[in-house]
Amino acid sequence: MNRRVLATIAGLTLAGACVDATAVALNPKGLGQVLLFPYYTVNKGQDTLISLVNVGDVGKYLRVDFYEGYNGRPVLGELHLFLSPHDVWTAGISADGDGAKLTTSDRSCVYPASLPGGEDIRTTGLRFRTAGFDGDYAIFQLDGGPTDMSRVREGTIHVLTIGDIVPGSETDERIRHVQNGTPGEGTPADCEQVHSAGIAELTAPTDTLAGSAAIVDVTQGTFYPYNADALSDFSDMVIFTSSAIHPSLLGAANSDESTVFGAVAHVFADRGTPLQLDYHEGIDAVSAVLMADHLYNEYLVSDNLGSNTDWVVTFPTKRFYVDTYYTGGAGAMPPFVEEFDGESNILFRGIIYDREEGETTWPPENNGPPPLSGLKGTLPFEVNVISWLNDTAPDDPSGVFGSKLRPNIAPYADAGWAAFDLDPEVQPHALPPDASGKILRGLPVSGFMAYNIVNRQAQPGRLANYSGVFAHRTSVSCTTADPQATCQ
Repeated sequence: MNRRVLATIAGLTLAGACVDATAVALNPKGLGQVLLFPYYTVNKGQDTLISLVNVGDVGKYLRVDFYEGYNGRPVLGELHLFLSPHDVWTAGISADGDGAKLTTSDRSCVYPASLPGGEDIRTTGLRFRTAGFDGDYAIFQLDGGPTDMSRVREGTIHVLTIGDIVPGSETDERIRHVQNGTPGEGTPADCEQVHSAGIAELTAPTDTLAGSAAIVDVTQGTFYPYNADALSDFSDMVIFTSSAIHPSLLGAANSDESTVFGAVAHVFADRGTPLQLDYHEGIDAVSAVLMADHLYNEYLVSDNLGSNTDWVVTFPTKRFYVDTYYTGGAGAMPPFVEEFDGESNILFRGIIYDREEGETTWPPENNGPPPLSGLKGTLPFEVNVISWLNDTAPDDPSGVFGSKLRPNIAPYADAGWAAFDLDPEVQPHALPPDASGKILRGLPVSGFMAYNIVNRQAQPGRLANYSGVFAHRTSVSCTTADPQATCQ
């Protein structure tokens, strides 16, 4: 079944019969209409703090969604956020028994601020739900993954700009903060009257949204901050939303720049070559700007430094290609090859280096040293937290974030780096050809490396923790369906 038709059936659609969108791109400067946060967690006594900033001179109407990490099923959706000009919204995800919840003390208008049963975002917090994967909600069938509350404890966050708010409109006046002369005490004029019905007071979204997150352990004194991935030019029209409509990354489509299909992506391929690709499916355009055939980063696991390293490797669009909810039972779609049924395995090849040119292949070849523990040579989930640990059992959580979504790789040395080939010969990965036959190789990926160092000798009787976060480096290659053609 065509994914665009399926999206309409599932309630994932945009206003009107035809919606225009400009050419989507990954903005390295951090501003856009869509923000993708590759990881949140409440494991290991940690909280995840998020911050959304409107750097523009007009208000914004946003949709904020939280997804679990196995298969990207929703755990808290339909959170409507209204940012006035130059406004900032902050919130935190924290543990709630076996699950997680979202709380905020921020005054910006959010809807719904409370739910039946007494939950309130500013007091009790809004609890993450299991309805997206436990079989109790008819739309979402069981997917073979866990059905208990612990599944909501780590995942991803997506923020979409539904539209900018017309200056001087009723909604604009209601969400603007009334100042009393004391910094930090501005309060919106009338949040009670603001909700998702104010569609007529919206204009096309602009690329003026920024976001960041930090995974924090107050007790241990660790702090892992990172910037969200920003997608610019996602849409040049208002994205309609109501209780029956669920905007998503499927909405990047029908660009004015399109020559054939309708979903255009701007991508920098190897050697900085700028490419314009024209896809039939909006989600393929989004995936294109995230594509990588190789992923690179470092690791540090020195016993002398008391250090651990986790790699967060997230595939932000994977659910749209492997989950039957989106594919209509058609099986996995390229660039992914295995439908999700508890797992959706991605095979890859890697080379692990020390800092002095020493190396080993992974998975190991011939009779080389086995740098692998408790892993079948795959990345099985939408979010994968690769734990660089020695001598651990397969079910042990990762060393830095305490993740359960973790393949475990025993490092080749105390410190070094690794290159992961996301388009190996054993299981090639590539997007379908665009309108001109250009093929991007690899997979749509995001994430970062995080390490922690424990200094037990900071002072007599004192323990000091140091932490660092570094985004993955990637490359992407382009081939063509016609051997005589080139990627231009």
